[in-house]
Amino acid sequence: MRARLVLSFAVVVLGGPARDADAGQPAVGEPLQLATLHDEARAADPRLRQLELEAARTDLRLRNISAERYPVVTAQGLAQYQSDVPTPPPFVPGGQPLFVPPNQTYDTYLRVDQRLFDPSAEPRLAVERAQLAEAQARVRTALFGLRQEVNEAFFSASLLQERLDAVVTTIKALQTLLRDADARVRERAALPSEAASIEARLLQRQQDEAELRAGLRAALSRLSALIGRPLTGNETLALPDLGSAVAGARKNLPALRARPEYEQFARTRDRLESQRAAAVAQERPRVSAFGRVGYGRPGLNFILDAFDAYWLAGLQVQWTPWTWGTADRERQALALQQRIVEADEAAFTAGVERAVQGDLADLDRLDGTLGMDDRIVSLREAVDRETRLRFDERVATVAEYLDRSNELLEARLSRARHRVERAQAHARFLTSVGLEVR
Repeated sequence: MRARLVLSFAVVVLGGPARDADAGQPAVGEPLQLATLHDEARAADPRLRQLELEAARTDLRLRNISAERYPVVTAQGLAQYQSDVPTPPPFVPGGQPLFVPPNQTYDTYLRVDQRLFDPSAEPRLAVERAQLAEAQARVRTALFGLRQEVNEAFFSASLLQERLDAVVTTIKALQTLLRDADARVRERAALPSEAASIEARLLQRQQDEAELRAGLRAALSRLSALIGRPLTGNETLALPDLGSAVAGARKNLPALRARPEYEQFARTRDRLESQRAAAVAQERPRVSAFGRVGYGRPGLNFILDAFDAYWLAGLQVQWTPWTWGTADRERQALALQQRIVEADEAAFTAGVERAVQGDLADLDRLDGTLGMDDRIVSLREAVDRETRLRFDERVATVAEYLDRSNELLEARLSRARHRVERAQAHARFLTSVGLEVR
């Protein structure tokens, strides 16, 4: 039993405090920064390509609308047989008609249409551009949600890392204590039960360490999946110092509109306004010129029963002055959609304000708690040192010292939890109001 314990001590000493790579702990190096992880997660998300894809799709639609100003060329051929044709009356009673149109007719022609005035072209271009801006704002809103996921994974790993540091520190102290207890037992100055009690507590702390390491690996794996690159498990995570950024944001809180959702609401309103303008433009007259060149039997001279070439040209006006109220109803529907967007924006703002107030309450509570945590840990450390001295002088029992050691560990774990919770509340507050974590 003692041989196995010595072997486990060696693993802890080499793998725990030194944070060796073989032990799965962060090695000495550049720590992971939360802001950098946000950027990496955004760059690794497949939805980022949608920004370019939406722009490419809109470019194609804009080119199609712009191409309407070019001439439209239409070629058509026709061959038909009519069972009856109009026949003019005879020149004299009982005589023959002056001409008889053919039952078989043929016609091939080339027609060119050129739009001269189309009031709907520019409004439709504006609608496409507005739809692109709205789609890209929607993508940015979706990508913004990654920040909260990264925050949760990052601070979960940070808390496990802080707890692991506290447990490893306790394990080192118990290792030293166990060596002293073993020496006492060999010198017959202490009972074997003292060493056994310390050994049992040490094994419990080693179990805690193994559990924390497993949890840390899982949290880093989740973080690795978010940022799109592997993490070795040796990384350390630096808690961001966001106090000044939060203080500045609190001063301007009522005026903050940095969330990408607000940009999406604005672009939706722009799109609806563009659609309204396009609906109005559809009611205006459109003018185009046309020309036609053909060859058929008969040509334009329907009296001539022979193949003949012909041409014609003219202007065409298209206007629908009466639409049975469809245009007005469409404008009313767009106005109602505007009101729906305004209601959604108001509800979103109220939700953000509620979330922010909860974050601010947590920050105020944690600011006071951390000061007390430092004092509690300082007092527990003093008690632990005094108890250790008393134990060395054989005044305090091993059970008493183990109790004091456990109280010190609990104080350190509580401080670590509050420290991580405070940093997480800072990041959550800045994310809630749409500000970058830098």
